[in-house]
Amino acid sequence: MHDTSSARPAPAAGADLRTYAPIGDGRTVALIGRNGRVDWMPLPNLDSTPVFARLLDDATGGCIDLEPVEPYTVTRRYVADTNVLTTTYETASGRARVTDAMVTGVAGRLPWAELARRVEGLSGAVEFAWAVTPGTRLQTAGPWLERVHERRILRVGATSLAVDGEHHGESGADDVDGRPAISGRFDTDEGSRHLIVISATDGEPLHFPVPANVQRGIERTVDQWRLWSREFGYDGPWAPHVQRSALALKLLVYSPTGAIAAAATTSLPENPRGGKNWEYRLAWVRDLAYTARALVRFGLREETHASISWLVRTIREQGPDLHVMYDLGGGTIDGTREFDVDGWRGIGPVVAGNPANDQLQLGVYGDLFSICRTYVDAGNVLDTETGRLLADMADRTCDLWRNPDSGMWELAEVQHYTSSKMGCWQALRDAVHLGELGVIPGPVERWRDEMTRVEAWVHEHGWSEQAGAYVMHPGTTDLDASVLLHAESGFDRGTRMSQTIDRLTAELGAGPLLYRYTGMDREEHTFVACAFWRAGALACVGRHDEAVAAMDDLVARGNDVGIFAEMISEHDGAFWGNLPQALSHLALVNAALTMERLVPEEVLGDR
Repeated sequence: MHDTSSARPAPAAGADLRTYAPIGDGRTVALIGRNGRVDWMPLPNLDSTPVFARLLDDATGGCIDLEPVEPYTVTRRYVADTNVLTTTYETASGRARVTDAMVTGVAGRLPWAELARRVEGLSGAVEFAWAVTPGTRLQTAGPWLERVHERRILRVGATSLAVDGEHHGESGADDVDGRPAISGRFDTDEGSRHLIVISATDGEPLHFPVPANVQRGIERTVDQWRLWSREFGYDGPWAPHVQRSALALKLLVYSPTGAIAAAATTSLPENPRGGKNWEYRLAWVRDLAYTARALVRFGLREETHASISWLVRTIREQGPDLHVMYDLGGGTIDGTREFDVDGWRGIGPVVAGNPANDQLQLGVYGDLFSICRTYVDAGNVLDTETGRLLADMADRTCDLWRNPDSGMWELAEVQHYTSSKMGCWQALRDAVHLGELGVIPGPVERWRDEMTRVEAWVHEHGWSEQAGAYVMHPGTTDLDASVLLHAESGFDRGTRMSQTIDRLTAELGAGPLLYRYTGMDREEHTFVACAFWRAGALACVGRHDEAVAAMDDLVARGNDVGIFAEMISEHDGAFWGNLPQALSHLALVNAALTMERLVPEEVLGDR
């Protein structure tokens, strides 16, 4: 997964989203471009209004620059089994390697954020220029530089940033182009080592980094990621891609609570016209359901327990209704907020919050029960209170499944979406399973009877002979790729699902890529997760050769370090939407797990 480029990347506001590689520490995520610039880093938390946001605000967003002064080529990779990034620059005069890490502590995450950038001279000499230029937090705060005890500190609202290093050529200037900043220049030579480190706190005292400690911290961070990867158990097909996706997902686990963010960014557009710019630094029940299956399969007990415990605690605290999403702290979403900045490539709006929170989405009940069944089937035990909660949710599914809803795609048009009914079937199927195990109390026969009624409804109303497929909702021939999820759920792995795959491929397909539903080819780009769902569904209906061929193609469509955004343009392969996108990586992982289980070894070969 290496890539070489001979030209300097475009400015951040127009930068190709494929150029970004994420690193993180369990509390926030930094996006680093191939030009060495950190164009996105919320502080102190992933869902905070970002201190460094040039990705969305080229004029005043702020960034952290570190780049050779002369033209260069660049090659990147993650240190094996980690989320520590290395970038090697080659100029006419020499070669140098930058190692970027969000440093972790002796006992886990540090109580402050610490970004370490180590530069090592490999051959010849390379001159680097660097600058730490905080932004306006999307026009909500004015940054300033303050001198305290002969040290310079950058402040933005309640956030304080310290900058230090070794052999980093710090200048005495207090600004860059008139904006408060700390900057410098230095030259590498063969065997030289240079360090720049930024530490940040919010509303609390500021820890000033000690360079020698930070140097040890980089190595400790590598060791801790590798320790985590040793606990990660998967040696099946497409193992390098699955592991990189698991590491990307780990960056989105918000360690203070166990919530899983849908993405590390907000407001990256789904099309050039704008409008579909959503906040994804929130926790969807749907994403947690898919994550739980993967975490259990990989033997990652701590993340599984933390995430499921967070979810059931949050549902109890925010109930009685089951919400589509929650914030990373476990609260509900209180409307949206729009910021007065241009957005990526000038495509607005830039927002916080998500208006879909108050929608009825029936499929979320299937997601909840899938999580809990996965947990129990792995040998764990639910507490009594959670058992009662699930029994109540099963009863609510029985009461609600006949209602129209907004569907998985959070649509404004309320309909009897086929995939939502399939999700209700899944919820009741899993409720029956858990009830028969004695894990949850309640009227199992009622749940079973309603499950049968849901199944009959789908076969009568969700299937269209005219379309030759499961359709989006009754009364239309429009198609919806989310029904593919219910090959994996077990609702249908027969002829009808196979025919639906063919119709989806013919009408929504772009090679192995897939649009979400009918008409989206005119509004947005192909949806990465849908393409992997199609590959997994092909395996479920026994079309193994097609499944493997699709998977081979899809895993190669990530960027140079194996990261996926929400969408990929069928025309030029460009990334669109937020990134790294949990659902994209989850779909890759779950497709691989499905094929490992269902596809014969002779078809998989040595993948």
